[in-house]
Amino acid sequence: MAKIIVIVEKLKDWNSYYPAEKLLTADEYLINWDDNAPENQGDKERIKIINLCRNYKYQSAGYYCSLLAEGRGHSVIPSIKAVNDLSKQFFYNLETEDLDQTIQKALKGQNHQETFPLKIFFGKTDQEALQDVARQIFDLFAAPILLIEFKWDQKWEISSIKTGGLNGLSTTDEDRFASALDNYSAKIWRKPKAKKKYRYDLAILHNPNEEMPPSDKKALNSFIKAGKENDVLVELIEKRDYSRIAEYDALFIRETTALNHHTYKFAKKAQSEGLVVIDDPMSILRCTNKIFMDNILKSNRINAPKTIVVMKDNPQHLKEAVEEISFPMIIKIPDGAFSKGVYKIESYERLMTVTEELFKKTALLLIQEYFYTDFDWRIGILNDRPIFACKYYMTKGHWQIYNHNNAKGAQDGDSETFPISKVPKHVLSTALKMSGHIGDSLYGVDLKEKNGKAYIIEINDNPNIDAGIEDAILGEELYHHIIHDFVRRIEAKR
Repeated sequence: MAKIIVIVEKLKDWNSYYPAEKLLTADEYLINWDDNAPENQGDKERIKIINLCRNYKYQSAGYYCSLLAEGRGHSVIPSIKAVNDLSKQFFYNLETEDLDQTIQKALKGQNHQETFPLKIFFGKTDQEALQDVARQIFDLFAAPILLIEFKWDQKWEISSIKTGGLNGLSTTDEDRFASALDNYSAKIWRKPKAKKKYRYDLAILHNPNEEMPPSDKKALNSFIKAGKENDVLVELIEKRDYSRIAEYDALFIRETTALNHHTYKFAKKAQSEGLVVIDDPMSILRCTNKIFMDNILKSNRINAPKTIVVMKDNPQHLKEAVEEISFPMIIKIPDGAFSKGVYKIESYERLMTVTEELFKKTALLLIQEYFYTDFDWRIGILNDRPIFACKYYMTKGHWQIYNHNNAKGAQDGDSETFPISKVPKHVLSTALKMSGHIGDSLYGVDLKEKNGKAYIIEINDNPNIDAGIEDAILGEELYHHIIHDFVRRIEAKR
């Protein structure tokens, strides 16, 4: 659990707020702080610094507080990167280019003759239409107080981004700041006796509106329960909680991952803050790209259906693939998940139609031989050890586990869970060989059996763990096993 310290330049800057248990002046932190002092040791808590100095200009007290915090291994807001990025307009203009469309939408209808100011406290603003803009700016430049100014020049543009200080807030601003700070980190305000103090904090990133999430609500509750029983506070977070990542000791992603997606951004942020992360960024990078997977399979001679990579600008590749892999065949986009972006092709005409459409979005495609089985094995692996084994049966009347073309919405087939001891040895050994080339995180390896051999279909960086399916054999023990591994990883970092 992070120990939170608030730093102010002058104690009077905090007069409008409730007393904080760990409130230091900049001088106290810069000059008198001793990492080895008993009061700063605790139970090896991570230290989170909220730097509320009046400014963060180069060589100012605020600047050095953030600089030394990072040098001492403390997590700090604002970071030196954020301070430096905000020091020059050129730097923050580069960072905010992707916000253009969001800004135009938010300020549509605003008087073009006026500049438009915006105050952001820990990513929050009282202007509801601009809340999404405020959150995204805070994600880019995490600072307690941000003062933004927009101006009209054929379109709305950010003319300046500055940090603000407590000494410059009005009475109304002080109320909003206190509320935002409370929302950002309630630990400052709530007394320890109000809730149990846990050994570690684990954040689970999920999307309550996701159609096919990696874990259902009951499974998520089982993770929370297992955490409490192992002295770990498990909290469900969502996309909007990006700025709070540094408050935790570990991050568990239970939302479908992709590289061009906030899940990968969360993984990268958590890793940079020193958290234990599952799925870690490298696993996401490797597992979500089937081109990479194909190279791993071939270079390590791991059984898999025959696969050929074809390029958009080389029609000869496609022709050669058709000659080598007969119909029916499978076409896959490089970064599909949950059976999306996978097509069964039974004729040359259909092949031309599908590839023409897909090549509008990707430079490479995979063509793979097709062989049908009634089920796929899914072997769940954590830290190079199998933890669950399932047979996922094909959806009724369909050739895949998931049918996304059903009129009533996506459907999946039946499943059957087995003790690890009952899984064929060649299935387990092939799955472990595959996962060993990816990492030591949590994976779900999908395989088919044919003529006494196991063939890798794909490996997932965030495999399903749903109540009544993957936990059908181990029950609550499965959740404890995963929480134990998080604890092991956290303690290994200490």
